[in-house]
This record gives sequence, structure tokens and C-alpha cells, in this order.
Amino acid sequence: MNYNHYHPMITDIIRNIEQVMVGKRNVAELSVVALLAGGHVLLEDVPGVGKTMMVRALAKSVGAKFKRIQFTPDLLPSDVTGVSIYNPKTMDFEFRPGPIMGNIILADEINRTSPKTQAALLEGMEENSITVDGITHKLEKPFFVMATQNPIEYEGTYPLPEAQLDRFLLKMKMGYPTAEEEIEVLSRTQRRRPIEEIEPVITLDELRKLQEDVKETIVDDTLKRYIVDIANITRTDKDVYLGVSPRGSISLMKAAQAYAFMNGRDYCLPDDIQYLAPYVFSHRIILKSEAKFRGITADEVVYRAISTVPVPVRR
Repeated sequence: MNYNHYHPMITDIIRNIEQVMVGKRNVAELSVVALLAGGHVLLEDVPGVGKTMMVRALAKSVGAKFKRIQFTPDLLPSDVTGVSIYNPKTMDFEFRPGPIMGNIILADEINRTSPKTQAALLEGMEENSITVDGITHKLEKPFFVMATQNPIEYEGTYPLPEAQLDRFLLKMKMGYPTAEEEIEVLSRTQRRRPIEEIEPVITLDELRKLQEDVKETIVDDTLKRYIVDIANITRTDKDVYLGVSPRGSISLMKAAQAYAFMNGRDYCLPDDIQYLAPYVFSHRIILKSEAKFRGITADEVVYRAISTVPVPVRR
């Protein structure tokens, strides 16, 4: 594997993840992009392809507090955020934090719980705080959520509304491994569990510093115009009912900054935007019914927009 173009600390994180994940370099890269950009990831894929292992490996690599929430139909908002319990000794209410009070959260099968419980998680994702009994509790930084949902089983699920999908920086799929990769997975797990051998390669303080450094990555005005022009095309496309929001444009810019930084640059390129746009924009687009009937996908709309907008050239 060639790591020469990576930022040195990112190299260590990716290498760590690849001790556990075989053939998932792009998923590891994009997960780190979202983490550096201060965003969150929605991972849509079938069970058993390594979604939990991915986020656990990422958490262990940066020495973060990892929490897993298994979303079920009977899960309550207080099961996510925590609850205030009366203490008769102190004659006062004490806050017992829920699993959201961690650094890296796996929200497993988020579409299996009620919209009210989904909202409890999404408030923390958007505001970096939660409110319990009228009292606001700040969440410790870094705060990163990787939510998963099964694209096959829809019975008894509550699909995320578009306004909530908009809160995820990236949406991606892992996919099945190739035959050779799956054989490698079998060999690695025959006598041991690789995830248990992962050790932190950077500290949380170093991660926070990386997140601050990412914000200094230069995005030229021509690239900002490029992002906005692509977003505008999605809003006027004949197959689109609702296009990319301004939050989507901001998300693409932040993702591009993180991707450029990860690749050892202090400036963004049009290539960064073209690569990331499908992951950032596709889940924010609502297609018209007739477009869906014709088999048009949101990814096609994004690629069409990218091919329509001229690539900026700095003079």
C-alpha cells in the first residue's frame, strides 16, 4: 500500500484500520475525512460486511471513547441521551449520561427506532449538545457519529426524513469483499481477533489539533463558486424535486478541506470536489416519481451536474 501522499498522522490511522479491514481503503479514507471535518457518516449496507469493525477500529486508533447504540422500535430518547434520577440523600436530581456522551458513536440500524428517538441523536449531531429536563449538556469534542441502516429490510422501519439526512456529511456503502479479500479476512480471524490488537496511534488532543488545522486549508473563491454551481444545477435538474441545500454546499467545502489536508496539501483542488460530491450530495437530493420510475438515481444527477459545470482554472 502506498501511503506517501498522506499526512503522517493520517497514515498511522489508515494503517491501523487496515489491520482490521481488508480492501476497504476508500471507506477508511472517507470515514477519516468526516472525522477531520467534524461531520458524521451514514453507512447503508447489508449486515456482516464490517460496519461495526470499521468504526471500532477508528475509535481505538485515536484513543476515543467508543459507544454503541442498538436502535430498536422500543428505544426511548432517554436511552440515548441519559436521564435525571432523584437522589434521596442529596434531595436533588442527578444526571445519568446516556451512550451519546462519548467521542465516537455507532448508531446501529438508526431507521429501526421512532422519529422521536432519532431526533434525540440528531440534536447532538447538529448542536453538539443535548437537552435533558430543560438542561443543556455539551458533548465532548471530538464527537463523531457513524449511523448504519439496512437497505434491504424496510418492514417496521422509520426512514430518516430529508431534513435529518441533511445532517450527515457523507453517505456511503461498504459492499462485499472480493473473493481474495474474503479469504484474507478468514485467514486473519482464524486464530485471533485483529480488533483486539489495535492500539491508539494518536491522542484525542492531537486529533482536535488536526481538526483545527483542517479549517486552515485554503479554498479558493473559484472553487467555492464551483461548489455552488454544482449545487445549483441539482436544484434545477428536470428529474429533481428537491436539490442540494446550502448546508450541502458547506458540507462539500469542509469535506474537500479535510480530504486535501489528509493528502498533505494546504489547498483544495477541483479533483477533491469531483471525488467527494457524490458522497456529500446524493443523499440530499429528492428525485421526482417519474425519474425514479425511469431508473434515474441521485448519483446520476450529481455526475450530470459535475459534467455540466466547467472546471475552474485559476488565472
